[in-house]
Amino acid sequence: MPLFEVETTSHIMIACVDNESAARTFAESNYPGEEVLRVTHRPRDAWVISKRLLGIEGGIDPCTKARECLSSARGDKLHAVRLYMQQTGTDLDQARRVIESNMSLGW
Repeated sequence: MPLFEVETTSHIMIACVDNESAARTFAESNYPGEEVLRVTHRPRDAWVISKRLLGIEGGIDPCTKARECLSSARGDKLHAVRLYMQQTGTDLDQARRVIESNMSLGW
């Protein structure tokens, strides 16, 4: 079954469906309040995410490092962001996103 990449206003998802219409239906049923911006048929049966494009280089696992910083900061988001920036060399915006993502995952 082909893979379709579906981008909505807030999400990018991969759907394993028969056609573009089914991919749109999948997105609309799972995220009814969002507009479908783009539907793309993936040329192969695999989904690849470039770690380099995401800024993950040099053997650093951003989730593990973010959780270490959150632990050291005892859950204080601002302190965790500062620690993450200090330890990884990332900018403020990227550090904030990584820390907030890990907080939302139930740290």
